[in-house]
Amino acid sequence: MTEIAELGSQLAAAEGLAGLPVGAQVLVIRLRSMGDTVLMTPALRLLHDWRPDLQVSVLAESPWDEILEGNPAIHSVIPLRGKLRTAYRIWREKFAAVVNLHGGPTSAFLTRSSRAKLRAGFDHFRHASAYNLHAPTAQEVLRRKGAVHTAEHAASFFFWLGVPPAEIPSAEIFPSPTAIERMQARLRSQGIEEGEEYAVLHPSASYASKQWRIKGFAEVGDYLDRKFGLRSVFACSRAEAELLDELEYHMSSPFFRAVGWPIRELVALTAGARIFVGNDSGPAHIAAAARIPVLVIFGSSHAAVWGPWKAVNSAIVQNYFDCNPCPGDRCYVYDEPRCILSITTEQAKVYLDALLRPPSSRPFLQWL
Repeated sequence: MTEIAELGSQLAAAEGLAGLPVGAQVLVIRLRSMGDTVLMTPALRLLHDWRPDLQVSVLAESPWDEILEGNPAIHSVIPLRGKLRTAYRIWREKFAAVVNLHGGPTSAFLTRSSRAKLRAGFDHFRHASAYNLHAPTAQEVLRRKGAVHTAEHAASFFFWLGVPPAEIPSAEIFPSPTAIERMQARLRSQGIEEGEEYAVLHPSASYASKQWRIKGFAEVGDYLDRKFGLRSVFACSRAEAELLDELEYHMSSPFFRAVGWPIRELVALTAGARIFVGNDSGPAHIAAAARIPVLVIFGSSHAAVWGPWKAVNSAIVQNYFDCNPCPGDRCYVYDEPRCILSITTEQAKVYLDALLRPPSSRPFLQWL
């Protein structure tokens, strides 16, 4: 950690974040996914704890900007509203520094358009001319070989920019009272009263190699109802609603849906759950940030990079193959993604029992 501190000090001497005046405006850009947005919040907490005087804004894509609502480490959230329109708004705000955690062409264009004195991006980002501060890899900053978790990747950037090295905290979400009220009203309309315990299950995924069997989720839902008395609320987007029709067909216990809910209400739903069960996906990171028990079923993804970050209780079910991890857009070795399809309901039940039992009676498990 001493070497990391030295790197931060060197940059501060070259007018890194430590050299910004009191009350300076800083923009952090993080486009794209739900998971990336959630896993950026530990780095934002580190920055705020170090320099609470800075006015930190975050540029995020809709609807993921809703994840950041109510976060006390953030002064404002700027949703991406068209490339040129957003560029004009950023230029008008006169940010002293822009930190780009994304690196794609749109975020590089917006970084350059800001005309900020400090424009930071990782050294491996394309469009290098958009930045005047080029951070080394997370492995170099953290002085570590091998895989680095996505939350650590973002935090390493801020360490390099001058934030004092410290333990990286958990991710954070802050469901609003209004979102909680709307969520509870939705549940009541389906027969779940306030105070009644429920589980949130997320059966969909971006790739087939990351999506466990629908019948497996149905069996887990029945098991949660039969053994623990938990209602199962299945969450997915409107485009994935057909999955739930198949899932309901296989279930014998009561079935509840959260289809196409606004992100802020999905956050509230997850925060109020007794447990989350799902594939490696954005909602799993929301659950970890909500500090509820999390069971994630992994297939092609790298668990050390995308596992639930510092959940209060978490477990990963994954059957390792020689080809794992892989890009995941298709199975490169078999005729089907055996990595995730080989996982049995009995494997999931073992972890559910451990996560839902009182702490004193839990068997030893390898928690992430």
